[in-house]
Amino acid sequence: MKTNSELLIAAPPQTQQPAWPASASTDGQTQHRLPAWAGIHLPKWSAEFLGTALFVFVGLSAISLDFGTGSPVIHVFPSPVVRYLLVAILFAGAGSLIAISWLGRRSGAHLNPSITIAFFLTGKIHRTDLIGYIFSQCLGAYVGAKAVQLLWGPLAESVQIGATIPSPDINLFTALYLEILMTATFLLTFLLCVSNPRTARWTPLALWIVLTLLAWYGAPRTGFSINPARSLGPALITGNFTTYWIDLAGPLLGTLLAVGLVRLFSLYSRLLTAKLFSRG
Repeated sequence: MKTNSELLIAAPPQTQQPAWPASASTDGQTQHRLPAWAGIHLPKWSAEFLGTALFVFVGLSAISLDFGTGSPVIHVFPSPVVRYLLVAILFAGAGSLIAISWLGRRSGAHLNPSITIAFFLTGKIHRTDLIGYIFSQCLGAYVGAKAVQLLWGPLAESVQIGATIPSPDINLFTALYLEILMTATFLLTFLLCVSNPRTARWTPLALWIVLTLLAWYGAPRTGFSINPARSLGPALITGNFTTYWIDLAGPLLGTLLAVGLVRLFSLYSRLLTAKLFSRG
């Protein structure tokens, strides 16, 4: 019997090639898994595009309203520390809410190439979905950032559409190091959550808490990316790619570190899903 906790990638029965064993034992019970199927999965990619666009739109809108020049929020909350916390809660919360929405149930709501790469390296999605998801995420991030620019205008442009730019008080390689550690912490949280049927359904809540804390700490220092697509959207609009290498290399190296630790402790074989939320 197949569980409904997987990212279902259907293919004709005669062409299906399992990417991992059909079943595994967890707590004495057999857990059947669906393999990663090849193919074009436009409905899932479209849901990922829409989810990422919405995620970026909400997050960058929060940045624009909390830190944009002339924003009334600055007068209500004059402390930058408080405003960073508000942005962190809204940005992280948007991703978690999308994960449990119909968009998340359709695509898995990765919303981040780091997550998609991690699932690919652990055998949960096919390489065609790796390409389809990352393209959808990057396109969605651009559309979401463009919508923020059109809606908030000068308010958004005063903060470079929410670009992830390290603080001038921090060394760029220190920023890279922090991005690696924050990405690895984030990915380890969700990989551990989806490795157990008892915790899989709580993944969005766990990520909301962890991402809020990471963003609260990281935003004043690195700009807090851990998501190359989220950083790409504002960079494409502003044309500023000066520090984008940090937003690309940091999450990628952090992903490799997290997946390496998961493989070291043989947890990858227990991953139950390629979604960030599972009700089953």
